[in-house]
Amino acid sequence: MRSQKERREPPPIPEPVGRLIDAHTHLDACGAVDADDVRVILDRAGQAGVAAVVTIADDLDAARWAAQAADWDPRVYAAVALHPTRADALTDAAKAELEQLAGRDRVVAVGETGLDLYWPGRLQGCAEPAQQREAFAWHIDLAKRTGKPLMIHNRDADAEVLDVLRAEGAPETVIFHCFSSGPEMARTCVDAGWILSLSGTVSFRNARELREAAPLIPGGQMLVETDAPFLTPHPYRGAPNESYCLPYTVRALAELVGRPAEDLADESSATANRVYGWESCRS
Repeated sequence: MRSQKERREPPPIPEPVGRLIDAHTHLDACGAVDADDVRVILDRAGQAGVAAVVTIADDLDAARWAAQAADWDPRVYAAVALHPTRADALTDAAKAELEQLAGRDRVVAVGETGLDLYWPGRLQGCAEPAQQREAFAWHIDLAKRTGKPLMIHNRDADAEVLDVLRAEGAPETVIFHCFSSGPEMARTCVDAGWILSLSGTVSFRNARELREAAPLIPGGQMLVETDAPFLTPHPYRGAPNESYCLPYTVRALAELVGRPAEDLADESSATANRVYGWESCRS
């Protein structure tokens, strides 16, 4: 049996599978504090063929940091929002600041927002479902007003997320980050024209429903992400995750759907370019 220390060793840098974009990561949670830290992480990602990342906010401090980090390095873009578990912090002042941050050119999405019905009752201080729903509706409106994609966090809340999107009217572009639902939800999202972003969970053998759903996602509606530092793909599950690990997920996905990893890399990068307005926000 491997020791706890061995299980937590960072994975080795994999061989590239082509040009990749990490559609959802948390550079601050990966330990980045300043521009030098960000550069080191992106240089390491570049060795694995990851050309750019979108760093995601889950609270107001993280939103400020993400927007700033996107100005530090041309390979970094940002998304800003309050995570659903922190929806009770969406005060008028927080709304005003998020609106200002979301208007920046290198902030390419509103997220992550949505509904999380797993943590209420388990996590002290977690926003209640009613608060989450209200905040989700506000973020939907912000995405519409800014014309930027809405990035959804959905945990144990398929029906409820769909209900809010129907009630409020979905923005033009909707991204389900770390899509982890089954075939029925995948078909609903695909039929609606929404984007499904797959993380390291697609490599987990016990993620049966997700692994049944993944082959149903057309190339033009698929992104790939790390959600780093979380969800490190097999066989390094439990080790620290980082953007450079993305080729492990793409190779696992390629094996699952029976397609070349290089094709998936090309398709997902083209989708990211289109969804995030990549060329238009390059500096």
